[in-house]
Amino acid sequence: MMELPFPLAEEPDEASRERGRLLFAGPVDFLKGVVAMDGLPPADRVEVCFAGRSNVGKSSLINALTGRKALARASNTPGRTQEINFFTLGDARYLVDLPGYGFAQAPVAVVAKWQALLKSYLAGRATLRRAFVLIDSRHGVKDVDEEIMGLLDSSAVTFQVVMTKADKISLKEREKVLGQVRGKLAKHPAAYPEIVLTSSEKGTGIETLRAIISGLE
Repeated sequence: MMELPFPLAEEPDEASRERGRLLFAGPVDFLKGVVAMDGLPPADRVEVCFAGRSNVGKSSLINALTGRKALARASNTPGRTQEINFFTLGDARYLVDLPGYGFAQAPVAVVAKWQALLKSYLAGRATLRRAFVLIDSRHGVKDVDEEIMGLLDSSAVTFQVVMTKADKISLKEREKVLGQVRGKLAKHPAAYPEIVLTSSEKGTGIETLRAIISGLE
């Protein structure tokens, strides 16, 4: 049987699972919010970033990964938080939380400023190993998601799609959405060839994502 393009990531083996567990069981702390390139912390460690449109469940996922209920704070107003937030993960990694995109209620000037910062960050951060692009399992890839994927393509930053809220839809609906997502990803050269299926509420995929992050060097 021919393997599907962009298959779901397999569950980690025991060694990878334990490596991920130990990494996220250690200290995770908020470092700083950055509004300009000169405010970035030193590029002295491996970092991964999380991108997703507003209300995709990004804060919930980061909190589930780190086992801390309020590490990342959600905003109900798209475009409210215009900072790149850095968290230290142990002493050798950064977790980077990018502001939610899809700025229905944000001023045009604010959007333009943030987009410029985002482009500069993605293009100029040599220690950025992977971007995780969050896609709502109920809705699939939207136009604004394709914009961020295109930006990652042009910045030559490998990105991996993480499907959120997988517990909110039926298996049949999920397969339909996965088909749509796979079709969209096929157009993006920077897309990593595996999808991670998650539910912050149920814990689905959390160990897999921890293992992936802990394995990046």
